Formats: sequence, structure tokens, C-alpha cells
Amino acid sequence: MIIDCDPGVDDAVGLLLAFASPELELLAVTTVGGNVPVEKTTRNARIIRQVAGREDVPVFAGAARPLRREPAGAGEFHGAEGLGDLEAVEPDAPATDGSAVETIVRMVMEAEPKSVALAVMGPMTNLALALRAEPRLADLLGPVVVMGGARSEGGNITASAEFNIWADPDAAAEVFASACEMVVFGLDATHQVRATEDRIRALEAIGNGPALTAAAMVRFSQRIERDIVGWEAAPLHDPCTVAWLLKPELFRLRPCRIEVETASDLTRGHTAVEFRVDPAGARHLWAVEADGQGVFDLITGRLGAVA
Repeated sequence: MIIDCDPGVDDAVGLLLAFASPELELLAVTTVGGNVPVEKTTRNARIIRQVAGREDVPVFAGAARPLRREPAGAGEFHGAEGLGDLEAVEPDAPATDGSAVETIVRMVMEAEPKSVALAVMGPMTNLALALRAEPRLADLLGPVVVMGGARSEGGNITASAEFNIWADPDAAAEVFASACEMVVFGLDATHQVRATEDRIRALEAIGNGPALTAAAMVRFSQRIERDIVGWEAAPLHDPCTVAWLLKPELFRLRPCRIEVETASDLTRGHTAVEFRVDPAGARHLWAVEADGQGVFDLITGRLGAVA
């Protein structure tokens, strides 16, 4: 698999889960501007890679800005540097030369069809550019697993839009309109995966570097969500993509068709999730239920097994 991300505190937990799961052949981590600028997301991915002791996985920098919009960050939810309270030191190992877009195209085209999954934890800019560069990618990727969108829960950046889609709605619209087979974890599902106090303490009790880093990420989110939204337990969004690849039984999916609003300023990034489709021909699956305790048990189990 390839992870395309914009770390981001919940991206960091998703990366730590993937790095700690030996059954995943992690080919690369690619970064994009989103929660914070791409220079910081690339550094943050390298920081998390170093915490995990996985310098064998290359990190490639990607798109710095959306396809047609001005960049817009979410530092208020992730901290000015993107990793909450974690000190943003320069990691030992650099990013690998080459672009994220070129890397996604090359790695997928060199592999067997449908053998490389792409987990997208941030705006879909890199994937949209990759599909423009190589349209055959849509038939060869398998599957594209996305954190983004909202339906019944409403939005978290506007009344109807989730941040990852809102940040680059034009890229999301292009990807959803492509032939990619997509599994999508919007707020409807991720709001069911909450960092409760007992779940955070279970991570802290493990005591190793990856677990303590993950605990620090979700504890920062817990504090911010209390201050801004008033919730006692913050939702854990991005790790759901990796959790589904590891244990799909933790989620219930429904076939659908997803389209993205790009013309209206009021509803920019709204995801229109239509369930009235022929299941046999549906290219999109929308997560409607998540086992929150199961997801946290998976994270604590994997991080607890790290030497």
C-alpha cells in the first residue's frame, strides 16, 4: 500500500498503525499540503517514521496547493506545526527525491493490477494529478481508501463539508468521477471512533515510543475538541482507513455514488452520497458504522507489539 497524507495528529496515528502492522507492505508515504503546509506535512511524516523506526519506507513530498483554490489549513485542530504538542524537530532521514505524483504512478504501474491500495488521509490533490498524468491508474489501483466527506453527521469545516474534501473539492470531484474503486470513511463513521479517557490511558500504559506518541496525539485532540467543539472525546478520523485494510469487519459499508459540490461557495466540498444505486455496479462504498472499541483495540494491540 501507499499512504497519502497531511500529518496532522490523526494522520500520525494512522501512520503509526500502518508502520506497526507487518502484514502491510508499505511501499511509500506521500505527503500533501492540507492540515499544515506541505513542507511541514513532509517533515511530520518523517518524524513519525523515525518514531516508528521505519526509515526503510520512503517519504515523497507532493502537492503544495489545491488544484484551483488557495491553500487553507487546519492548524487550530492540529497545532501550528501539525503534530499537537510534539516538538517539531528535524528528523535524521530526509525525504526521498522525486514527487509524490510520479511515485504513485510509477509504483502502481509497475505492480500487478489491483495489488496496490492507496490510503488517502488528506486532500485528494496528489491522486487527482496522478490520474491526470496516467488515466489507466483508475483501473489498476485497488482499492482507494479515503478519509473524507460527511452525510448524516454534517460537516466539520462548514455546515455540510468535511475538511479533507473542502480543502480541495475540485480534486475530490475528479477522483470520485473517475473509475477508481473507493471505500470512503466520512464523519458518519469516524465520529463513532472516539478517543475516550480509558482508551487514551490504554495507549499510555504501553509505554513505548510509538504508543506514547499516539497517546500524545489523541490527548491533544481531546483538549482541542473540548475547547472548540465541547466534546469530551475527540473523533479519530484518518486511522480508520488503515484499520479497514487490516480488519474490515470493524466497519459496515453501503454501496453508493458520491459526487462533490465545487461551484457553490456556501456548500463547497459537500459530498452528495446517493444510496439509490445498483449495488453490482457501484464503485463507491460509504462507511455507515464503525466499531470504535475495536479500532482502538487494534491500535493498542499493534503498537503494544512494537519491540
